Amino acid sequence: MNAPRPSDHSNQADVGGGKLVMLHGWGMHAGIWDACPSHLWGGLDPVPLDLPGHGGHPLAPEQADLWSWTDACLAAAPDRAVWLGWSLGGLIAAMAALRAPKRVAGLVLLTATPRFVQATDWMPAMPEATLAQFHDGLSADPAGTLARFLALQVRGSDDARETLRTLRQALVGRPEPDPKALSLGLDVLREGDLRGRLPDIRCPALWLFGTHDTLVPARVAERIEMLMPAATTQVIAGAAHAPHLSHPEQTGQAIRTFLDALGS
Repeated sequence: MNAPRPSDHSNQADVGGGKLVMLHGWGMHAGIWDACPSHLWGGLDPVPLDLPGHGGHPLAPEQADLWSWTDACLAAAPDRAVWLGWSLGGLIAAMAALRAPKRVAGLVLLTATPRFVQATDWMPAMPEATLAQFHDGLSADPAGTLARFLALQVRGSDDARETLRTLRQALVGRPEPDPKALSLGLDVLREGDLRGRLPDIRCPALWLFGTHDTLVPARVAERIEMLMPAATTQVIAGAAHAPHLSHPEQTGQAIRTFLDALGS
């Protein structure tokens, strides 16, 4: 694995104050980023945050929706940074850019989408019945439901078995997520819809997708290009829902190229 040339991020120390806020996905925790090669982040200083109720982070009674989860992350984040969000974390990162635009220098959105469930005018998304099955499974078998979700994230990916092993290992060593936070997170995924707000995001944005993602289809890239014409989209060939783990070189190159443009 080759490290990037020093010149790749010589101008990035000033980008977002040199900080990269990192938000994980549903059922994960901030330790998931430890499984990624450090050069993915283009020389920025990583600031991984736990979502409410994840990784041992407490869930406050008022933290019950996308807005309050976003505010919790803003309260823990540096005054200015580039924000990177994976899946559910991407939805929250995008909301942070709307709620506090002066604090978000740029967005890197990994297999995220402004709307996670299907609608008559938004078919490249997860069927709502799939999300309902996860909700039902949480009550009967929380551990088994999380395990099935992990498997779904890597389905179809190149070297899916190894990526699943990496995911499982990265989740060891921290408290399991609060069951109430898991349920609320599914509500956020079901109810969140930022399609109409995307044109209001003024900072540069990079959206990364995987060709084999069954949770956020790569076809979402075409919709993003219509809703955010100034944004950059890229589809990682052979990747599913975790391209930063399954395809770190391609993902890292895309992120570094984006950050280079921010720093120029």
